[in-house]
Amino acid sequence: MAGQPIRVVIADDEPLIRAGIRMILTSDPEIVVVAEAANGREAVDAARAHAADVVLLDIQMPVLDGLSALPELRRAAPAARVIVLTTFGERDNVLRTLEHGGAGFLLKDTAPAELIRAVRAAAAGDAYLSPAATRHVVERLATGREAARAEEARGRVAGLSEKERDVLALLGEGLSNADAGKRLHMSEATVKTYVSRILAKLDCENRVQAALLARDAGL
Repeated sequence: MAGQPIRVVIADDEPLIRAGIRMILTSDPEIVVVAEAANGREAVDAARAHAADVVLLDIQMPVLDGLSALPELRRAAPAARVIVLTTFGERDNVLRTLEHGGAGFLLKDTAPAELIRAVRAAAAGDAYLSPAATRHVVERLATGREAARAEEARGRVAGLSEKERDVLALLGEGLSNADAGKRLHMSEATVKTYVSRILAKLDCENRVQAALLARDAGL
């Protein structure tokens, strides 16, 4: 998408929040807000109609909530990357978002610069979890099923090569391809190749799922 602006749809039922997000995003000359939506149904329609690259999706909205809209978005606009805006009220919300291929999580009180970084990362094909969001996700996943989940994760990871496990471990730390490359003395392109191979082997749809699997496996 070199040279093309990142096309974003903002979905939130509160006009003031949409206005604030729009103001932040449009401060970046490479991001354009192509549509706003007040509910999940409008978000699906807008993402499809405007060929969105990224959709910022609130969870609690009328007509169709964000979690219900997410799988529809994946079908209607498969090229769009979805970042969920959440306060992490329920663990099940986080799990459902992961299952349906959300590309990232942001808290609504996130810093403006972080919001822009998240949109850029999603548009580039990466997933993004803010540090605060990562802590919340890990805490919510620490349930009584942790041992069984860890055993399953270790079994899935066992089929990876040593180098692939090294890359996966850095995904679990939330590192970008560039930062992982510096840590492992690899080029960014090489790390990207490893990430694609890891996602395929682990049957993970995106980096978020792979990162959580790495944490479950204790990498």
